[in-house]
Amino acid sequence: MAEPTTPAVVDPTAWTCPAPLRDHPTVVLGHGGGGALSAELMEHLFVPAYGNETLAGLGDSAAVTLGGARLAFSTDSYVVRPLFFPGGSIGDLAVNGTVNDLAMSGARAAYLSCAFILEEGVELSVVGKVAQAIGTAAAAAEVTVATGDTKVVDSGHGDGVYVNTSGIGLVPEGVDIRPQRATPGDVVIVSGPIGLHGIAIMSVREGLEFGVEEIVSDTAPLGGLVAAMLAVTRDLHVLRDPTRGGVAASLNEIATASGAGIVLTERDVPVPDAVGAACGFLGLDPLYVANEGRLLAVVPRAEAEAVLAAMRAHPQGAGATVIGECVAEHPGMVVARTPLGGSRVVDLPLGEQLPRIC
Repeated sequence: MAEPTTPAVVDPTAWTCPAPLRDHPTVVLGHGGGGALSAELMEHLFVPAYGNETLAGLGDSAAVTLGGARLAFSTDSYVVRPLFFPGGSIGDLAVNGTVNDLAMSGARAAYLSCAFILEEGVELSVVGKVAQAIGTAAAAAEVTVATGDTKVVDSGHGDGVYVNTSGIGLVPEGVDIRPQRATPGDVVIVSGPIGLHGIAIMSVREGLEFGVEEIVSDTAPLGGLVAAMLAVTRDLHVLRDPTRGGVAASLNEIATASGAGIVLTERDVPVPDAVGAACGFLGLDPLYVANEGRLLAVVPRAEAEAVLAAMRAHPQGAGATVIGECVAEHPGMVVARTPLGGSRVVDLPLGEQLPRIC
């Protein structure tokens, strides 16, 4: 009779449902989710491979100096499914996403590149609709699509249309916006209601109805809103657009980079009723749901009222509200004060809540 073997020890902290072990040897959807797996991929694979101080900042865009000018430079790829959804399309995301990444450095986008990866067999009418959406969104954002590229892959080796955009813009003199600048005493502001984009994508992808009005994506360019904020003060410490991983991921990135603690007042976070109902039905936390037309601002307390007023005077910031503050306690950690008077840790998501939302 064979001797009994010792059962393997299972560490549940290394799991997320339905994601794999963190040391999984292959790429999984969670690596593109904007959470802990994405961060590990960047920090342990890409950053060491590329090895430069500019990339090591890991901002939404990189601020670089070239020929005496300070530029913001960013790139992003878009694989959203479906291509068209309430409030927008992959074309809108391809423009607004990169424009907004540049805006998070304080820059107003000037030029974009645009590359299409097309699957053999996709209808040209669909490609034309996406291209038209890109043109319309670029005009609205006051940015020029200056160059581009097209590649085609075999049928069955793509998913219709993927788009990549890169962008450049000028960073105004005296502006130094980066996550490392968050400081205890700073105020955290969100520019409007959260969770709309992620739930809009999920509703049409899965054919779900939540017994409420149609949920529409919030995709929008934020360059004008940031310019209005900078007109009040150049001393904005941090800007972040909470896309993949939502508000929770962005605040965790800020806390980690700066070493400051962040406290949220949960009842002050603007969650639309429709998003709250959908999240309740799906078992999601709105703090982790993606946005495509919102920003988080970390500003000195002395400037908060003026910045908030400027945001509310702009169409993209009409719903701006203070949701928290930076503190010296629990450095590098985000904590939410619940409506019942308790506290909970808002951790960086490990895997993917809603895959392919941008």
